Amino acid sequence: VDLGPEGGSGGGEILVAGTPETVAECEASHTARFLKPMLK
Repeated sequence: VDLGPEGGSGGGEILVAGTPETVAECEASHTARFLKPMLK
C-alpha cells in the first residue's frame, strides 16, 4: 500500500495497493520512482 501523494494535508489517500511491481507502475507514486529501477 502506498499513501500519498504528499505528506500532511496533501496526503493520506491510497494511491495504489498490490505487489511491488504494481506499486512501481503507479505514476502518481513518489515511491514508484525509486522502486521501479530496483525491480529491473
